[in-house]
Amino acid sequence: MTTTLIDRIGLLYTGDPEREEIADAALVVEDGLVAWTGPASRAPDADRRVDAAGRAVIPGFVDSHAHLVFAGDRTAEFQARMSGEPYTGGGIRTTVAATRRAGDAELTARARRLVSEMLAQGTTTVEIKSGYGLSVEHERRSLRIASELTAETTFLGAHVVPADMDADSYVRLVAGDMLTACAPYARWVDVFCERGAFDGDQTREILQAGLKAGLGARVHANQLTEGPGVRIACELGAASADHCTHLTDADVDALASSGTVATLLPGAEFSTRSPYPDARRLIDAGVTVALATDCNPGSSYTSSMPFCVALAVREMRMTPLEAVRAATYGGARALRRTDVGWLRPGARADLVVLDAPSYAHLAYRPGVPLVHQVFRGGLLLEEDIQNPPPVVVL
Repeated sequence: MTTTLIDRIGLLYTGDPEREEIADAALVVEDGLVAWTGPASRAPDADRRVDAAGRAVIPGFVDSHAHLVFAGDRTAEFQARMSGEPYTGGGIRTTVAATRRAGDAELTARARRLVSEMLAQGTTTVEIKSGYGLSVEHERRSLRIASELTAETTFLGAHVVPADMDADSYVRLVAGDMLTACAPYARWVDVFCERGAFDGDQTREILQAGLKAGLGARVHANQLTEGPGVRIACELGAASADHCTHLTDADVDALASSGTVATLLPGAEFSTRSPYPDARRLIDAGVTVALATDCNPGSSYTSSMPFCVALAVREMRMTPLEAVRAATYGGARALRRTDVGWLRPGARADLVVLDAPSYAHLAYRPGVPLVHQVFRGGLLLEEDIQNPPPVVVL
């Protein structure tokens, strides 16, 4: 087996709580895994050497919430919001109509392009949801396409109720025939528990059906208003409650006393001019926090985890360290993964070399393309956004 030494790292952020940062560091990769980390002065020999030239190295970003299988464009909706129209989630049905009309090749090509964008910006693990099909046939198709791109696929048939069905009938379909058809392609089940989407009882029914089918649970919770979503997520042992914008003290206490991660999606607040979640409140209460892009055509059409890190620092009162931790280690916890999100021996060698001396530059220099190199499974990938590499399964 070939070993690779990445040497002269100015600052190594490992994500390992036992030793998060190492200055003047080195890292050894063997057989696609991290074999050693420590001071460069004590680095072991290796078969080949990569000179980081004083740059910072961090784990690959783990984007644990994205909607990448869709067709159509919602620019007009975005422009209306920028002119003062409120965000309600109603535009989801516009994307559903476009997605149903699109062929497999079109949907696959767009999803692949977005995954390539993510990879070029340092995202080495991504979750992809369905939710723009809202029929047995189209939800299954969306998940089949998603499963070609990532192992982290989520059945979100309960995104909104389609216009041609009543809520009770649709909930029965989602928890019954649709779940049966989609489960072979999914690892997770998710529900948009929100005013105008699914109430607490409907959310619980669908999640319990998914859990019974062997899927893990995730919840779109408390994005637009206070509601039962966060507490249901904690009650059912969901891996994550996502958005968490409008929280009561009881919600925060439930998250702090459970294993459910609070996944925050600042791109959605940026694109909808909505209040940002209070990350400081959650962190100070001992809640595990993750950051993700929520990449989707309506409320957060960004594929950039560095952008979300910068937003988290500027708008959600997170320190640069907390934001990078949430975008790597936190995202891995939201997917219940221990093989990614950190650079400790035995973890997958997914890492990003930044063209900066510290990860703090991700917030200090927002909008600047700081990703110098991306390694996935120990292999160096081209990161030129103008010439994206062939898509790899994340």
